[in-house]
Amino acid sequence: MTAPTAPTAPAPGSCDALVSRVLSGAYGPDPKALRVSTAFTTRQSVRHTGRAGGYRNEVLSLRIGAAVGSCAVEPGELPDGAADDCVGTDAATLLAHPLRPVRIAALDAFLMHVLPHGPASGARPLPLPAGGSLEKSRARARAVVGLLDLPPGRTVLVVGVVNSLLEALRERGLRYVPCDLKGGTTEWDEPVRDDASDHLSRCDAVLASGMTLGNGTFEQLRTHALRHGKPLVMFAQTGSAVLPRLIGSGVTAVSAEPYPFFWLDGGPGTIHQYGGTR
Repeated sequence: MTAPTAPTAPAPGSCDALVSRVLSGAYGPDPKALRVSTAFTTRQSVRHTGRAGGYRNEVLSLRIGAAVGSCAVEPGELPDGAADDCVGTDAATLLAHPLRPVRIAALDAFLMHVLPHGPASGARPLPLPAGGSLEKSRARARAVVGLLDLPPGRTVLVVGVVNSLLEALRERGLRYVPCDLKGGTTEWDEPVRDDASDHLSRCDAVLASGMTLGNGTFEQLRTHALRHGKPLVMFAQTGSAVLPRLIGSGVTAVSAEPYPFFWLDGGPGTIHQYGGTR
């Protein structure tokens, strides 16, 4: 079944303002009339061949019609039964759920339903080649970094450390400050900062994970970028349909990657780019 077409509303400002517009009917269907048919979590552990370290992912995904919306969480953060509680529940109720990851996944699913990725929604599809996990990670990273319009020597605050992204920035001659709530070190033994707010002022641009939507740190990045006119590029598995709607309200460009994500399959895939350089 083809997803319905909805009007593309002006950039609403914050994520909370976007929710308000959805509830008011600005994007077409009444979210009270759309129910989640399937809810599931995806857990992943990764250690790319040739890399010294690894990482873990956990993602909550909700399905409305043919659309799947997702929000990543720290492994073990979601309480037991969180997915079960979403099944059969209407989108409007889930947009007011006490758990932020549920609210973000529901918003993502709703917007994916009414504005699926494609040229009609303002996206530029970009194919990802088939390959091993590291090959696909590097291909995605080059595409994401390509959305940054910066000359060599400038400094990028990277929020949500992905070593392939840091590698792509190094290839471009860009400096970076790696930041992640988990801290630690990068593949090159650089310290990872655990508080982005301490480093925003020293950076020329921000490259951030959509996971910031789910952990509550996105709004600070958005308002800083908007206030200071800095580029804010988002790489989004979390909120891939949410963040494109915030372009013009602090967000400069989005690399949107809906479920199933590149790390789930070795075959070819597609990411969807909004804004930024072509």
